[in-house]
Amino acid sequence: MVRSLAQWTKTLSFPSRLSPNRNSKDCSTLNTTSPVPPPTPPRNKNSNCATSRSTSSTVSSASGTSTSSNNNNNMPITELEQIIYPGPDPKQAIMGSLVFCIHHKQGCTWSDELRKLKAHLNVCKHDATQCPNKCGAQIPRIMMTDHLQYTCTMRRTKCEFCQSEFSGAGLEEHAGTCGQEPIYCEAKCGQRVLRGRMTLHKSKDCTKRLRRCLHCNREFSADTLALHVNQCPRAPTVCPQRCDVGPIARADLEAHLRDECKALAIACSFKEAGCRFKGPRHLLEAHLEANAAAHLSLMVALSARQGQQIQMLKSAVSKLSINFTGTLLWKITDWSAKMAEAKGKDGLELVSPPFYTSQYGYKLQASMFLNGNGPGENTHVSVYIKVLPGEYDALLKWPFSHSITFTLFEQGAQSGQGGVAESFVPDPTWENFQRPSNEPDQLGFGFPRFISHDLLYKRPFIKDDTVFLRVKVDPSKIVAV
Repeated sequence: MVRSLAQWTKTLSFPSRLSPNRNSKDCSTLNTTSPVPPPTPPRNKNSNCATSRSTSSTVSSASGTSTSSNNNNNMPITELEQIIYPGPDPKQAIMGSLVFCIHHKQGCTWSDELRKLKAHLNVCKHDATQCPNKCGAQIPRIMMTDHLQYTCTMRRTKCEFCQSEFSGAGLEEHAGTCGQEPIYCEAKCGQRVLRGRMTLHKSKDCTKRLRRCLHCNREFSADTLALHVNQCPRAPTVCPQRCDVGPIARADLEAHLRDECKALAIACSFKEAGCRFKGPRHLLEAHLEANAAAHLSLMVALSARQGQQIQMLKSAVSKLSINFTGTLLWKITDWSAKMAEAKGKDGLELVSPPFYTSQYGYKLQASMFLNGNGPGENTHVSVYIKVLPGEYDALLKWPFSHSITFTLFEQGAQSGQGGVAESFVPDPTWENFQRPSNEPDQLGFGFPRFISHDLLYKRPFIKDDTVFLRVKVDPSKIVAV
């Protein structure tokens, strides 16, 4: 690349020890396009003084920055004079000046006389030259190889897939359209296919291509179609009873077997009652007509068995609800109505749920006469305890000898739980506490004058028309085996 002297000098960089002050007028004159300074006056005896005065005047008029530059660079006045007034041959003096390469900021380390700069630029690896392919680009020599190989629009190169030759610009247009380039399937089946065969692959070989079910007319991917066909509700299937009906849609097979299939063996509708008939549908009606009496007998027997099962379940439920703690808390509701009924009807007795002294202990039951019994009739409430026949009486010690305590609680008492309590220890000679028989009217023992009606209504024994009575067996004597 050919440059004029003016182009060189515009980008010249002098070493710091020879560079003139950049702020001085003479320095700015040196960096202009006309680098030649005015001729130096002739040096003779008569002009020595004037020259000396002129020189000193020039140096001192270079500006205040010249003085500061001299102080910073410690440059002698004689060297500065030689640069500003180089001598009788100014061009020769300028061309002999020491300069850096114009590409020193890009990393070139060359430094020599100005006259050698042109020769250096012809070989400088950082200097830009025309691309030999005539693409019009100015490329530094150090980057020319990469430019010719990768970025030059006029380079000649081959496609790595189809091996066709293109220019640089043509290769960029060709990239992304080469039919021999392997690419991943657009349907995301995971296969790599040549771009030119992609259409054929998507229509015939791709496992993710859509295919239509022949039975329900819905679309599925090719890899799931077989699974769908095995479950498709409209797919035809053969009756498992091998009847003479043709193929049936899978969704209609259940209705066919239930209502239409003639080959299916059907059980009698009285199967649960014990009938063992099982035959074709057309024989079932004849069987039902011919065996009506037998079916009735089977239903009666089934009803009896179900009644027994119901009683067993009731017994099991009642056992779950039985109290085995030895303490009964009896809640008597609707007290007013029951008291009125007791006063109008002689001998009205309320009985509590049965309870046990322990899981395998004695079975007891409390009873109450609201209007009294015996000596307490019409004036007191009477309470009694009965020993009932239990499941484990054969293993227990007789007669019954545990102490019994009756407690009628006050409700809402301010100072603790108050009430009326009576207790007794059974006498072994009493018939009431011997091993009970299965007679329904087993005698009880208790207190006919447990609490008077007057005291009952004076103190808060009744609240919300409810009374609470506790019957407690002495826990120290629960186990009597």
